[in-house]
Amino acid sequence: MNSFDQFNLKKQLKNAIDDLGFTSPTPIQEKTFSTILSGKDLVGIAQTGTGKTLAYLLPILEEMKYSKELNPRVLILVPTRELVQQVADQAEDLAKYMNVRVVGVYGGANIKTQANELSHGVDIIVATPGRLYDLALARAFQVKTIKKLIIDEVDVMLDLGFRPQLTNIMEIIPAKRQNIMFSATMTDHVDIMIDDFFKSPEKISIAVSGTPLENIEQESYIVPNFYTKVNLLKYLLQDKSWFEKVLVFVGDKRNADRVYESLYADLKDEVAVIHSNKSQNYRFRSIDDFDSGKNRILVSTDVMARGLDLEKITHVINFDTPKFPENYMHRIGRTGRAKQKGHTILFYTEAEKGYKDSIEELMSRTISISEFPEEVEVSKELTPEERPKEVEINLGAKVTKSDNGAFHEKKAKNKKVNEGGSYKKEIAKKYKKPQTRGDKTYHKRKKRG
Repeated sequence: MNSFDQFNLKKQLKNAIDDLGFTSPTPIQEKTFSTILSGKDLVGIAQTGTGKTLAYLLPILEEMKYSKELNPRVLILVPTRELVQQVADQAEDLAKYMNVRVVGVYGGANIKTQANELSHGVDIIVATPGRLYDLALARAFQVKTIKKLIIDEVDVMLDLGFRPQLTNIMEIIPAKRQNIMFSATMTDHVDIMIDDFFKSPEKISIAVSGTPLENIEQESYIVPNFYTKVNLLKYLLQDKSWFEKVLVFVGDKRNADRVYESLYADLKDEVAVIHSNKSQNYRFRSIDDFDSGKNRILVSTDVMARGLDLEKITHVINFDTPKFPENYMHRIGRTGRAKQKGHTILFYTEAEKGYKDSIEELMSRTISISEFPEEVEVSKELTPEERPKEVEINLGAKVTKSDNGAFHEKKAKNKKVNEGGSYKKEIAKKYKKPQTRGDKTYHKRKKRG
């Protein structure tokens, strides 16, 4: 059995690892340690829960020596405030027997307080991109001393629109540095960033999305609409002895609030919710209450839950079916950890069946379909997004479908279409359809090329 002894860690780090109860490295930690220690650029592809944070912190701390330098040597960028706190806490735990100063900074907190903390000296900054860039522009610290840049959960950052901030940061820090990037998935945007800023990086991939975890039992229910999903969820959650600690994934903030409000009416303080519109303190409190067992159910969006180390989740319920099959893999990876048996349930509508098919294709296995419980009421209520859309024809004349699906015929006097007179018709022929902004941008680029 592998152990951390193979890394020949210095005594201070070894003692900290023993205190934390870690006995053997995970595959991503084992495969990336020597590369990071060598100073080469690295791109690590690994799912949440595989030990990525320790994978980059261990080699960084192993080679870090005491310094009186006030400015940072290591910059770690993560997408959310919660991850800043988590990574900074883990860095401090690992460095408890070392003279290493760790500071976490993020938006939503007092920037002057954070600048003051940095002014007392820092070795490792853990930050969200926007706040880090603001502090750099305010000269709260000098960037010239940075030797290592780590970007964790880069796919989430790019999804959140952080590319401009990431680009700005990489352009102001020294070009001579080690770049380390961790992502759960590879996308075209991630590839472009690697090409732009990395120098012949070594790519290490562990537990690529699509490899199902054998100790997770998966099932699904076909459900007609949103509020029937709510009724089914309430029905299942009645069994408190089985559904002990449940993470409910919802695709967007609006529906996360709808699910939470529907559950709260029956379950009260057993349920909490997190998404990016909630205040920082609210999110921290919700996560702490769920992790400690005070709350039994946590409703979350994908981005807010990724990267969070939540213990002993018995069930992951996919309230909706994610459009990208990789997201399903990230979701179900929240349960069945530490060799425990995990359980996941997927709700899907007829419209979401294609997404379910893509997930099954990625996993090379079928998700079993469970029989819909007779006790659950099938709701006729529809969300605004589920209601039939008005169909526009003939330059804006609106019609709606009748109960049998047919369109109501327009009256003869309303069938004429105003073509705008001869002048407008001639102008339309001459100039055709106006270009969109995107068209204009494309043609400008084409001319330059």
